[in-house]
Amino acid sequence: MNNADLQRRKDAATPRGVGVMCQFYAARAANAEIWDVEDRRYIDFASGIAVLNTGHRHPRLVAAIEAQLARFTHTAYQIVPYESYIELAERINAMTPGTHAKKTALFSTGAEAVENAVKIARAATGRSAIIAFSGAFHGRTMMGMALTGKVAPYKLGFGPLPTEVYHAPFPIALHDVSTADSLAALQSLFKSDVDPKRVAAIILEPVQGEGGFYPAPPDFMRALRQLCDQHGILLIADEIQTGFARTGKLFAMEHYDVLPDLMTMAKSLAGGLPLSAVCGRAEIMDAPAPGGLGGTYAGNPLAVASALAVLDVIKDEKLVERAATLGNQLQERLKGLRSAVPHLAEIRGLGAMVAVEFMRPGTKDADADFTKKVQARALEKGLLLLTCGVYNNVIRFLFPLTITDAVMDEALAILESALRDA
Repeated sequence: MNNADLQRRKDAATPRGVGVMCQFYAARAANAEIWDVEDRRYIDFASGIAVLNTGHRHPRLVAAIEAQLARFTHTAYQIVPYESYIELAERINAMTPGTHAKKTALFSTGAEAVENAVKIARAATGRSAIIAFSGAFHGRTMMGMALTGKVAPYKLGFGPLPTEVYHAPFPIALHDVSTADSLAALQSLFKSDVDPKRVAAIILEPVQGEGGFYPAPPDFMRALRQLCDQHGILLIADEIQTGFARTGKLFAMEHYDVLPDLMTMAKSLAGGLPLSAVCGRAEIMDAPAPGGLGGTYAGNPLAVASALAVLDVIKDEKLVERAATLGNQLQERLKGLRSAVPHLAEIRGLGAMVAVEFMRPGTKDADADFTKKVQARALEKGLLLLTCGVYNNVIRFLFPLTITDAVMDEALAILESALRDA
């Protein structure tokens, strides 16, 4: 078996709409390293798109999954419930920001969490409209696509999309969009498109993921909270990519001095198994009638067992602190390359949620070609990187927080070489 044969089989058997970045196929992985079917090694700075904060096959996760596998794999929580679901909900309620009473419902995917957060918000408010932001990514389901603020490739050919979804520009100083500009756009929406009394929720990522790793400015988050309180709108924080220590806090909303009404989470929650959650104020979470929430696989016992182990690993191995340390190390290395890499327009991020944006030297024109070149050169040298951004000119770094110092040093040397070569 080799990569070329598998590529031919893939092209014949699977649709082109499932875009695949790499031309090689995984055979095994451990912590921050992947080996393909031809036994070539790669350092993984993608983490399955932010899923592996605790690394590939962490021994404590493997043990937890194996122990649950010996007991039962599925009952459907809505038919025969089990204690581990309750325990995970209790722990999420306790660790999310705020001391108010909370409840948590478990699902399978991030998009499913977003869909259910919208359902909960509509049930709690009796309103239907939702506001999201440019550059946002909230999933590939119909409502997820409608909320997502990027057309290609996510919305192409899939309309009509759900109605009563509105977008405002996300504040990004580098792109000359200020907090005042974004707030003015929201006021314009209220005057020209939707009565604020019809808006159920405003949803945003505290740090945009696919959009380019742009942190929401603190004054913007405070203004959104005030706006929501003024009009009876719920504030939903989409922490699907930012959660579970990635930003140097357990959740990115801990960087702000306001609280959301609902939070969505997934990705690194279960360390590679499909699991997501919506956590929110108890009275809001209780708005849907019995049977209104759930799913056949929602809160799968194997995934829940893994998630409980993830939370223990984050605490015991101090991954929140580790994220801050690794993020600082990466940012300092990148800052040292500014003079050698004139395309480097901005280095940004919270904790280990770091990105670098490239523009043509002396301009504010996005340089997607240079970005692709850096990614390709790094891959040739054995480092897996992901691009993002509305203009595809951003590289985001999503290494496991459990990466060893030696592998991190090796990866940074490859990154520096790729940047200089490009």
